Amino acid sequence: MRYRQQAKVESYLREDLSPVEVTGVMRKKREPTVSHERIYQHVDADYDRGGDLYKHLRQCRRKRRKRLGRKDRRGRIHNRVSIDERPAAVETRHFYGDWEADLMEGADRDGYVLTLVERKKGYSVIRPLGSKRAGEVTVAMIVALWPFVGRIRSITVDNRKEFSGHETVAALLQTRVYFAHPYSSWERGTNENANGLIRQYLPKGSSFRDLSLEECKRIEDRLNRRPPQKTRSQRARRLL
Repeated sequence: MRYRQQAKVESYLREDLSPVEVTGVMRKKREPTVSHERIYQHVDADYDRGGDLYKHLRQCRRKRRKRLGRKDRRGRIHNRVSIDERPAAVETRHFYGDWEADLMEGADRDGYVLTLVERKKGYSVIRPLGSKRAGEVTVAMIVALWPFVGRIRSITVDNRKEFSGHETVAALLQTRVYFAHPYSSWERGTNENANGLIRQYLPKGSSFRDLSLEECKRIEDRLNRRPPQKTRSQRARRLL
């Protein structure tokens, strides 16, 4: 990268934008940029020189593996609808009712938690799971979102076979379910941000085996009483 280009990239990184978001913002502003992979390489080189750019990454320089030529071992999901087909209006957060879903895993796979977050308001719903079997995840999603039937515009989920019951979810909740691309957690940025907040109450390394519905609802209440927080993608749009 040239000096001025490097300085601009670093300024965006220090705004806590991800490399993918930095590339997207610079392209929209018609500023000379590089690929997000190149930005990650720059962050790694900065780290080796004793720099602190890595501190602005959500995963703090977690070891990254090349995806080129990598096989997706998560299992095939029949009739999956890609996020590429999701209406553009979802990205604007202008309407209420667009949700994101994910699973959190306890230490040594000892229990699971289903997390659901509404994109516009950031409202969170958390449900404990005894396993990550698709049937159990499907039932939990339907029960958790049943109070919102008629107001659910879309649900965006991680690209994993635990969500293979998506057609049942879509039919009963009267909505559409979209799948993010493999290894693209930034496409569910609201959910990823919420999971980070949940980790304050369910830290990594803890077991979810004895986690009760009542405790999950207490965590929900604490999260939903917090002042609204902007996700990185929202901060990126603020810079446009």
